[in-house]
Amino acid sequence: MRRFLFIANSSAGTSDRRSVDAALDVLREAGDVRVVTTSTIDELAEELSGREDREVVIAGGDGSLNAFATALCRAGGLGEDPPTVGLVPMGTGNDFARTVGLPKDPVKAARIIVDCPARPVEVLLDDDDHVVTNAVHIGVGEEAGRIAQPWKERLGKVRLGALGYVIGGVAAGVGQRGRRLRVVADGEVVVSGEDRVLQVAVTVGRTVGGGTPIAPGARPGDGRAEVVIAQAVVPLERLRYAAHINRGRHTELDNVISLRAATVTVTGVRHEVAANADGEALEPARERTWRVVPDAYCLHTPEETA
Repeated sequence: MRRFLFIANSSAGTSDRRSVDAALDVLREAGDVRVVTTSTIDELAEELSGREDREVVIAGGDGSLNAFATALCRAGGLGEDPPTVGLVPMGTGNDFARTVGLPKDPVKAARIIVDCPARPVEVLLDDDDHVVTNAVHIGVGEEAGRIAQPWKERLGKVRLGALGYVIGGVAAGVGQRGRRLRVVADGEVVVSGEDRVLQVAVTVGRTVGGGTPIAPGARPGDGRAEVVIAQAVVPLERLRYAAHINRGRHTELDNVISLRAATVTVTGVRHEVAANADGEALEPARERTWRVVPDAYCLHTPEETA
């Protein structure tokens, strides 16, 4: 009999509880389920430390997945004896779930946990041991996330939180003039810092902001990060970039660099660098390095996404 540790957010609303109950019904048919609710990373780390041989099931979105990986890091299990994980998407954006083909329907998502194999997935770790499970942005992406956050909270009360991403993206795209950044990937200078950069994204997943395909070439599980650098800073180039990114065609533009790397360092030439990691703002710093931690956990995914 399979054993599951089902982790739900203590602040879940009524509709979320219905989704949780629907997923639990499926999992209980397959085995023993222990249900816990957590509200802090420390509580989550404590539960993970005592999980024994139970498969972890996370009910939530990108933020919940990030909280799980952060708690795993604190519990000393990141990259060692990777746990088997199932994800029931219940967030606003669900970007990583979208990348690996997980349905938002809780019953279908639970069926994948029961019926489909688990595959290794990497995470990113920065100098401050801050974990990234989907994507980190610098430049226009970071600004869009900062503008979107209060709108997501307001509109989320009427279940329209995803519109916050649209508002943030439009506002940032119009006002952003680019920043002088130096980018080094696997020891090689990719951008020197002499010219302005509109955006740098370092990702495990393919989409951000509820579906924008920022890194269409990302392949979770191959042990590398996808790095996308846009140098489209003049107004006409920004408009062209915006039109292409919505279709995932921006990496075909001459002023966009796309590559894969295990370590990426971004340095602000004149100012500190602000970043947005999995929807959360990081403290500005003059320089940050992200490295890939391969096989951080094993995630149940549909077989067709292998």
